[in-house]
Amino acid sequence: MKLLVTGGAGFIGSNFVRYWLAHHDDASMVVLDSLTYAGSKANLKGVDASRIAFIRGDITNTAAVKFAMNDVDVVVHFAAESHVDRSIADSQIFLKTNILGTHALLEEARRREGQIIRFHHISTDEVFGALSLSESRKFDETTAYAPKSPYAASKAASDHLVRAYFNTYGLPITITNCSNNYGPYQHPEKFIPTAIAAALFDKPIPVYGDGLYTRDWIHVEDHCRGIEAAILHGRVGETYCLGGDAERTNLEICRGVLALLGKPPSLVSHVKDRLGHDRRYAIDSSKAKRELGWQPRWKFEDGLKETVGWYRMNRALWLPRLKQL
Repeated sequence: MKLLVTGGAGFIGSNFVRYWLAHHDDASMVVLDSLTYAGSKANLKGVDASRIAFIRGDITNTAAVKFAMNDVDVVVHFAAESHVDRSIADSQIFLKTNILGTHALLEEARRREGQIIRFHHISTDEVFGALSLSESRKFDETTAYAPKSPYAASKAASDHLVRAYFNTYGLPITITNCSNNYGPYQHPEKFIPTAIAAALFDKPIPVYGDGLYTRDWIHVEDHCRGIEAAILHGRVGETYCLGGDAERTNLEICRGVLALLGKPPSLVSHVKDRLGHDRRYAIDSSKAKRELGWQPRWKFEDGLKETVGWYRMNRALWLPRLKQL
């Protein structure tokens, strides 16, 4: 099986490349990545180069997309702008990459009748909007879309495009909407790496507002396993929600990081809240567990310990990116 992995030099994409090649001896890959600030070929260091063809290119570039899609069986679409704060400051690149880039891939895929056996689109729980801290409800595949940030809106639009190409053209697609990922190779602008980096250098950890904003956290390896299950066993045209069964507040995350590093709680620093900050996300993964036989394996405390250890031992990979922020 030959896969085209867009955004394969990014955080989740590079973890997926490693995971898939480790578990599928007959697989080969084309990795298409524009190597923005969030992507790096260093994330793929150590991967068997004989099984990967790397193409530096933008998913909005139709010529690059056409070349990358030659002879592939499955498109696994990770490439996206994903940082909420950046989307609030300047949303244009989010619309271009997340909507127009997805459209370019779908257009090329639908022209290749008989070649593409699956187009798998990676999305987010943020398309569903926000939950309150007082309710027990969680997001699932029947939840209405109600995106609150420019990032979430751009991802919602891309989800709708993918479904439209299934319904209109019969393109065989699946979609997964995941909760917050964490683990090795994540860019230091994201919350858990930010907390780890700050703590390592005895700097204040910035926490928005009261710190009670809550997310369901999924280890990136569990996410990769869920994508694998959706590709191999998912029903064409269906969406699967993937969560880690690990709701934690931002304050709980900070305290966990500080405890693992032996740093004082006084490093937590409350800062001005993010505009339109969603209070809570939570995923109900019942459908994926029932239909795909998937469930998260990582306990959050074990995953956080592994992640902190990785950042301690691999400063050369993430420290240069931190200095660019």
